[in-house]
Amino acid sequence: MPIYKLKPSAVSSIAPLFAGWEESLVWSCLQGCMGEAWADRPEEPKSARIILGDFCYLSGKVNPELVKEKPGDRESDFIIMVPSQYGCKDWADEIERIYGENCKRVERYAIKKEPGIFNREHLTKIIDRLPAGYEVKLIDEEIFSQTRELSWAVDFTAQFADYEDYCNRGLGAAVLKDGALVSGASSYSVYKGGIEVEIGTQKDCRRRGLASACGAKLILECMERNLYPSWDAQNKWSVALAEKLGYHFDRAYPAYEVYKFGKGKR
Repeated sequence: MPIYKLKPSAVSSIAPLFAGWEESLVWSCLQGCMGEAWADRPEEPKSARIILGDFCYLSGKVNPELVKEKPGDRESDFIIMVPSQYGCKDWADEIERIYGENCKRVERYAIKKEPGIFNREHLTKIIDRLPAGYEVKLIDEEIFSQTRELSWAVDFTAQFADYEDYCNRGLGAAVLKDGALVSGASSYSVYKGGIEVEIGTQKDCRRRGLASACGAKLILECMERNLYPSWDAQNKWSVALAEKLGYHFDRAYPAYEVYKFGKGKR
């Protein structure tokens, strides 16, 4: 059976299928900010998926075509599939059936969305503890260019067409050493009233408080702009960092790392 890519004007038709989701990437697509959506039918859909960057969210009645059909313009064969907000077993079974050894079930960690909880003084102290020889600043055009050239930093700006787009909609903080980007916290995506945080540090510069300083700087800047910095953790290290900055853990949830998207069993 065919599936249908929804025009921006029709994305609202899948909103009921994603009611209650606490995922900013889902909100971003439903609000028309970023991402794309598909459904089993153009009107009154029963099944839907949203894809934004490396993430694919599945909801409604299980439909194998939404699991296995890769968008024709997508280059990467890797994607992270989230089988409904709380890990719907039927969607999970379908992902495993289609991809077998080409997918891995992982546990991700949702962080509570609590506007107004951040402490400016605490965040400022974290920045002040940045080791000598490093500086923290907002991502400008020069730093943006560096993110495009560094594999570990590319997701800081990958969802934006160019620097002009990032400058208009995105936001990020970076730690530099001798002018070189070594750590950053940036908007992986944007939605109305907030951003989804992407954070990381060059491998040989970790465990020096650099990511903490970037995160603190980004949160403070979001507070100045009345934006909420949403955080979803890939691992327990990310949870610990989030809690250090003032967030609170919500729950663990299942996801699937798919390594050959679109190349499952037919």
